[in-house]
Amino acid sequence: MLSCSQLGRTLPPPEARTLLSDVSFSLERGEVIAVVGPSGAGKSTLLRLLNRLDEPTSGEVLLNGADTRTLTPRELRRRIGMVMQRAYLFPGTVAENVSFGPKQRERAISSDEINALLTHVGLEGYGMRDALTLSGGEAQRVAITRALANEPEVLLLDEPTSALDETARHGVEMLLELLIRERHLTCVWVTHSIEQARTMADKVLSIEAGRITGYGSVAQVLRA
Repeated sequence: MLSCSQLGRTLPPPEARTLLSDVSFSLERGEVIAVVGPSGAGKSTLLRLLNRLDEPTSGEVLLNGADTRTLTPRELRRRIGMVMQRAYLFPGTVAENVSFGPKQRERAISSDEINALLTHVGLEGYGMRDALTLSGGEAQRVAITRALANEPEVLLLDEPTSALDETARHGVEMLLELLIRERHLTCVWVTHSIEQARTMADKVLSIEAGRITGYGSVAQVLRA
């Protein structure tokens, strides 16, 4: 479903440093992999390479067996969605944010569809709210809904709950668990929380200084 082989990124001079080197893993549909490691290890770099926000300097990424470099960036980012640590919503209404992706590929999404999506994430009736006035937890739910409106096959999560308070974090975590299982989403979840990795993931990829230090089942990698 999603795999990468010897994936790496090295910056050219004058910086001339390696951000990620020889990272390989594979996921079947519906599997969740937690990517763990210290700050600066290369976790976010990995996510950016998976949907070509940055281009790898070595290795390849395959989506259903096809090299992602054969896809246009727009098509790739529809099929591999991404939710960031903070919800960067566009000025305008919640409904306008949710409908952005489908409109980019000339698909009309009805107000009923938007309302159904918002209801599913606990935001019934929020369609006409000003997106920039929402709380952190509400905004992150909208960001997740915006990603789901594109009907992605893979969801990349870059510490999506780390900027939230405890109550909002728990709510968003439960929501993501529900959505991943319901939609059989393949998911790459970057997290600093070992407990979150234990709870949410099927596999764990541990990275330090841009290199793999562990890869396997939760039990294998997180023995302690």
